[in-house]
Amino acid sequence: MRVFKFGGASVKDADGVKNVVNVLKQTGHDNTIVVVSAMGKTTNAMEATVNAYFSDKSALVAAFQETIAYHDAILKDLFSNSNHEIFSKVKGLFDEVQGFLAWNKSPNYNFVYDQVVGYGELVSTTILNAYLNEVGIKSNWIDIRDFIKTNDSYRDVSVNWEKTQERVSKDIDKSKLNITQGFLGSDDNNFTTTLGREGSDYTAAILAYCLNADSVTIWKDVPGVLNADPRYFSETQLLNNISYREAIELAFYGASVIHPKTLQPLQQKEIPLHVKSFINPKDPGTTVGKGVGIEPKVPCFIVKKNQVLMKLSSLDFSFIVEDSISELFKLFHDHKMKVDLIQNSAISFSVCVDNRFGRLEDLLNLLKSRFKVVHHEGVSLYTIRHFDEKAIESLQNGHEVLLEQRGKETLQLVVK
Repeated sequence: MRVFKFGGASVKDADGVKNVVNVLKQTGHDNTIVVVSAMGKTTNAMEATVNAYFSDKSALVAAFQETIAYHDAILKDLFSNSNHEIFSKVKGLFDEVQGFLAWNKSPNYNFVYDQVVGYGELVSTTILNAYLNEVGIKSNWIDIRDFIKTNDSYRDVSVNWEKTQERVSKDIDKSKLNITQGFLGSDDNNFTTTLGREGSDYTAAILAYCLNADSVTIWKDVPGVLNADPRYFSETQLLNNISYREAIELAFYGASVIHPKTLQPLQQKEIPLHVKSFINPKDPGTTVGKGVGIEPKVPCFIVKKNQVLMKLSSLDFSFIVEDSISELFKLFHDHKMKVDLIQNSAISFSVCVDNRFGRLEDLLNLLKSRFKVVHHEGVSLYTIRHFDEKAIESLQNGHEVLLEQRGKETLQLVVK
């Protein structure tokens, strides 16, 4: 039993969908469950729809119609018969979104977000499943919301592993080629929940864990796990093998190829993770598994953009110690700030956070009542695993370094 995951870039257009079919033909598709993300930038487009719903309803129809038109163009490229049932199925899914927005009374942005945004995955998998059957590969569409059960902390849920394990192991037929959605789950009231952006990797790991899969393969538009993101670094190198421990370290610091939560369930059952190219599916890619370290051992660069650096100082020169630090972390938690770096002295505390839920202003107002606060928005956090002097120089050159933290294996720099 294998689990494959295809991201949005792999199904961004009709040619992408056809290529997924080609990958399945080359690799085989028996005893396989395929997890698929929303097509292209659909998640961003659905987010824009939610934002328009709350802030500018006059822009709502136009925002949503653009998404419908994008998928309709893909359908017309894939299916020559305009009367094919897939057209009405996709229209029905988009009608559900419009219906929800018409009757919804909840003012909770996160709840509405989860009910709307997840339709990107429902549509993409419906299209892929229909196309597979159209070209003679029998596949079975399943709704992942019936299997992955979570709490109701919308946009930031926790998986109920006991319920999920029971449903997945009991009701998914491992002998078939199954097509399902990444990113999604449901709560006890069967409302849709989401696992966080890039959560499709996590979906694949959850299914692999519950099904005792032989492996998970994440199909990307890069040859595997690279030592740096090619969008930001001109010279990159393929990592052939990475241990679970090293991969978890890289994911923790923000490596974008592997979702941070993905590795833990795989490591528990020693299920290998392959990261391969959907452009060249026969290439070896990267294997993450049981072992020691990283091969080849080269500096690995990770960057997180648009971070916030805050320096807090006590107003009365009192120490910032356990009780005040505990209170600070509660505030970060309550405002859904992901803490990426901390550094403290007797009377000051510096922290680099990800303002992913846009609650910085509220947090700053609370902090300023107790501390002297200096903050920098739009900074970048660079992390180098297995750093050397050349790697350090390459980042420091031309950047204003606001904060540096160095350990035995890891160097972190916050720069403007």
